[in-house]
Amino acid sequence: MITPTKGISPDRCLLAVGAQILMQLEEPRTVSQAWARLKAWRVKNEHFSPVSFEWFVLALDMLYSLGAVELRQDLLVARRRIHAASAQR
Repeated sequence: MITPTKGISPDRCLLAVGAQILMQLEEPRTVSQAWARLKAWRVKNEHFSPVSFEWFVLALDMLYSLGAVELRQDLLVARRRIHAASAQR
């Protein structure tokens, strides 16, 4: 469920959906705005595996558990952004 398995495609696992959600949070957004942007992003990028609202919420729960997002005044906020170039040592 968190990572791809035989029954869950790589673009639908919670880690991938969580990463896709984080890409939508370049600025604080409501949960509804993040959901709408995620659906539009997945269509635009040809990710046709279904992601229900419940799966979206599970991915948000995972991100919250990892400390990657928080809720401030009813807005989802990405806690910090790490660019791949700065993460390399």
